[in-house]
Amino acid sequence: MTEVGSTVPRRELGRLLRQARERAGIGLEAAASDLEWSRAKMYRIESGQTPMRALDVEQMCRLYGAADEMTEVLVGLARESKSKGWYHAYGEIIPRWFELYVGLESAACRIRTYEHALVPGLLQTQTYTAEVIRTRQGVSDDEVAKLVGLRSERQRLLARKRPAAPELEVIIEEAVLYKRVRGMAEQIERLITAGNSSTVSVRIVPLAEGLSRAAIAGSFVILDFPTSGARSAEPTTVYNEGLSGALYLDRLEEVRAYAEVWNTLTTRALSAEDSCRLMREIKERHHD
Repeated sequence: MTEVGSTVPRRELGRLLRQARERAGIGLEAAASDLEWSRAKMYRIESGQTPMRALDVEQMCRLYGAADEMTEVLVGLARESKSKGWYHAYGEIIPRWFELYVGLESAACRIRTYEHALVPGLLQTQTYTAEVIRTRQGVSDDEVAKLVGLRSERQRLLARKRPAAPELEVIIEEAVLYKRVRGMAEQIERLITAGNSSTVSVRIVPLAEGLSRAAIAGSFVILDFPTSGARSAEPTTVYNEGLSGALYLDRLEEVRAYAEVWNTLTTRALSAEDSCRLMREIKERHHD
């Protein structure tokens, strides 16, 4: 029977189980022996090639000495690994505190992100991040500080040496830069500086451009993954976040649709150099 739906839950489950085993200092063959499984089965699990039973995940977590909180996450992912499609609603199957997307982001070798309303998270300043978080209902100052810290930690992957930092390609609608947000001048300067990096590209879609398919697609991220040794590369994945959860897409036709929208955006956006000039002009005219 042909596999349908997202492979994201089992890919992330395999990655986390491998990390838990390595933190426990247990080799692959030793773990397979203790669990009375074949080495091939362990490899399939850790490379996300097969759905998992919750009972098997619990057994692995006990062997690795995983914390109760992480065991809860892994068991939740195991249950989701058998579903035909996957819409991750925070606080239901996977606890709210666990940010699945961060694991995918850190494993990617190329990240393409389009934003029509916000500056992308990887390029946000702490002030801008705090303002975004405060739009959430009922968030406390302590929660704001914690989430700002987590975002800053996440941004460290752009300066990562080993493995190499991912290539980040950002396309933003010009209207985002006119928002009356505290610290916007600093935020635009951050975008300009980031765009001068050898691994980061920041391009702006000018207001003069009309509607395109991006208006229907909304903001999205396309994640590409490297080939690791003999392992085949993970499939390209599209991430789209909403108010009640996040959508993960990795079926070929789904990814192709978003890739086509991305290609359209690249033809409508200004060059990196012209984008830099426009950002500086907006900063000087509207935010300084």
